[in-house]
Amino acid sequence: QVQLVESGGGLVQAGGSLRLSCVASGRTFSNYGMGWFRQAPGKEREFVAAIRWSGGSTSYADSVKGRFTISRDNAKNTMYLQMNSLKPEDTAVYWCAATAETFGPVRTRAMMYDAWGQGTQVTVSS
Repeated sequence: QVQLVESGGGLVQAGGSLRLSCVASGRTFSNYGMGWFRQAPGKEREFVAAIRWSGGSTSYADSVKGRFTISRDNAKNTMYLQMNSLKPEDTAVYWCAATAETFGPVRTRAMMYDAWGQGTQVTVSS
């Protein structure tokens, strides 16, 4: 059974940066696509970014494009989300997730993911 553990959340001022990490265990990390999702208070969970199993393809929500960068290190079973130029509207709980399929394309819908971390809080003050 796969386990995902996020870290790196916290409180930062607008314009600042944070890097989230997601460490996976329990199955062959490099075979699965990965993604980041977030949920702000009073809002539905939304897609943030995703990366293909090989790391060769990525996808971003329009709201974070140009500011966030998703990456992975398959040798370390770790995925990252570098978040720059943070805005108050980026405040949310962020989850990492792993796809249910192996060697698939980049997935942006939550239903395509079957493993989720516990979430990490990101708060951006104005």
